[in-house]
Amino acid sequence: MDRYRVRAGLVTSAVLVALGCAACTETNSGPGPSTGSPSVGGTAGSSGSSGSSGGFTGGIDSTTGFTAISASYLTTPSPVEMSDGKVHLAYELAITNASSLPTRVDGVELHDAATSALVPGATGRVDLTPLGEGTEAEGTTSPGPGNTSVTIPPSSTDIAWIDVVFPQRSAVPATIEHVVSGALLRPDGTPVPTQFRVGRTATATDGSVVLGSPVPAGTWYMSEGCCADDTHHRRGLAPVNGDLLVPQRYAIDFYKLDDQHRSWVGDPTKLESFLAYRQPILAAAAGTVVAALDGLPNNPDLPKPPTPPAITGTVGNHVIVKVADGVYVLYGHMDPGSVAVRVGDKVTRGQQIGLIGTSGNSTTPHLHFQILTTPTYFPADSKPWVFDSFTLLGRVTERLWDDNMGLEPTGVLPFAAAASPSKRTNELPIDRDVIQLGS
Repeated sequence: MDRYRVRAGLVTSAVLVALGCAACTETNSGPGPSTGSPSVGGTAGSSGSSGSSGGFTGGIDSTTGFTAISASYLTTPSPVEMSDGKVHLAYELAITNASSLPTRVDGVELHDAATSALVPGATGRVDLTPLGEGTEAEGTTSPGPGNTSVTIPPSSTDIAWIDVVFPQRSAVPATIEHVVSGALLRPDGTPVPTQFRVGRTATATDGSVVLGSPVPAGTWYMSEGCCADDTHHRRGLAPVNGDLLVPQRYAIDFYKLDDQHRSWVGDPTKLESFLAYRQPILAAAAGTVVAALDGLPNNPDLPKPPTPPAITGTVGNHVIVKVADGVYVLYGHMDPGSVAVRVGDKVTRGQQIGLIGTSGNSTTPHLHFQILTTPTYFPADSKPWVFDSFTLLGRVTERLWDDNMGLEPTGVLPFAAAASPSKRTNELPIDRDVIQLGS
C-alpha cells in the first residue's frame, strides 16, 4: 500500500507522553494485546510478571505504553464500490494530542490490524485540518511530493480525512489501524522520532444500500459527492447535540443537463432557467415516510446564496423515507407546495414525492440526496449507497457546485466525455460524474 502523506501547514493534536524518551515508539493497537512491536524509550514497560510458560500474568500487558497521540472515529469505515471501478473506504479520525510539546507528523499509514502490515495493492489519501477550520474547503488539491510533514501544536485536535482505495472488496481488511510517524519537538528544537499505532476498528461488512433513481430518466450531473474531492458534503464537519459528525459524507446534489451539458438556459437569476427546477423527485426505494416538511420558500435571490437558515431549515422542504432498520433516505430542497406525501404514508419505488426547488440552504435548484442512519438529517451519520444501474457518460472538469453554478458565463458545464459510455451496476458515482439515469 502506498504511504499516506499529510498536507504541510495543517496541524494535528497530541496526547500526554513521557518527555524523556529517546525514540518514542509505540505500536500498541489497544484495546487488547498489541499486534505490533513493544514500546521502547520512555514508554511504560510491564508492571506484571510472566509465568513459567512465558504468558502474561500481571495487571497490564508488557507491550502497553503511553502514546503521543490518540485517535477516535467519527463513523464506522464502510467500503463502497464507486464509478472509478475501485472500492473506497472514506472516513475520518479525530486525532488528539495532549502533549506539552509540538509534534511533527510525517506520515499516516493504514495497516491491516491482523498482520500489522500495510495493505497490499491499496492506495489512498489522508489530509489533516484543525478542528473547526477549513473543513468545508472547495477544490483543494491532493498533497504532492515534498509536501509531506506538519508541525502540531500541543493540546489540540485535528480531523484526518481519509480515502482508501482498494482493487476489490475482498482486499478490505476486517480490522484496520494506523501507524502515525513523526517526531516530538523539544524546546531546543531537537526532534525525538516517534511512531505510534492507533485507531483500531472493524470495518463494516453489511454492504451498501442499493437504490433506484430519485429523478426521471435523463442526463444528470453528480455534484458535491464523495470521496477524494474536498466538497461541502465530504468535509462538512458538524458538532450536533454534543457529537462530532460528518452527516453528509455520501450526499450528492443532482443537476439536470441537456444534450449540450447545460445546467441552465437563459437568465440564471430566474428559477425557470435551471433545467432541474420542478423536475419530479421519485422514491428511490419503497418505504414509509417518517418526515415531511413543506411551505418553506425558495431562494428568491439567484444566483446569490441565501442567508444560512436555522438548523431546522437546512435542507428546506424535504421528505425522509425509512427503507430498512437504520436506513433512511433524505430528499431535500423541494419546491414549496410540491411535497406529495405525509408522515405514515407508504411509498413505492418510482412514486413521485415532490418537485425540485431551492428551499433551505440552496442557491440554485437541485435535489439533495443521501442515506441517513436516523429519521432526522441532524444528528445522523451518512452511510454509503449505490445505484442499481446507470450509464457513466463522463465528468465535469472544474469545481462547480450550488453557489457558483449560476455564476458561469453560460449554462454549459466544462465536460470531458468518457472514452466510451459504460453501463454500471451497484456503484456510487464519484463527485463530478455525469451520468445517464433511466432508459
